[in-house]
Amino acid sequence: MEAAEKIYDAVRDGKRDAGEKAEAAGVNRLELSFLSRAENVSLARLLTAALAAERELTLAELDEIKVAVSEAVSNAIIHGYQGREDRYVRLCLELSPDTLKVTVRDDGVGMADVEQALRPNWSGSGRMGLGFAFMHSFMDRVEVESALGLGTTVTLYKDLP
Repeated sequence: MEAAEKIYDAVRDGKRDAGEKAEAAGVNRLELSFLSRAENVSLARLLTAALAAERELTLAELDEIKVAVSEAVSNAIIHGYQGREDRYVRLCLELSPDTLKVTVRDDGVGMADVEQALRPNWSGSGRMGLGFAFMHSFMDRVEVESALGLGTTVTLYKDLP
């Protein structure tokens, strides 16, 4: 077996193991990669809302989740990829019995100072700078990892009833 086939098999088996663990824990997981186009923000919103709607959430709570996801995906497109439409944003949704976890990842320019970017009204691009404030306001926990030239990962958590 060639080295590439061994790597493929190991990755496939690892994903299968992760899937089996998720299924055993009552977790539903979706992964999607889409082009960094503005029209795909609504796709991410709707997919997230459809999955979250499996739980007892109010329409207001679903709307808040959609806003947070919109902001995370928009940031990836506008800031991470600087408006380039030929790159991919990755969305991973995990719905467990007590938590919705949304991960948005880009391989864009990254951020030099995450703490500064998380400050309300801060914007390195002359925009309003409220995206992270909305995410923090509407979700129970927000984690941001970023490195210059390597991209950004935003993980949003919503505790569920």
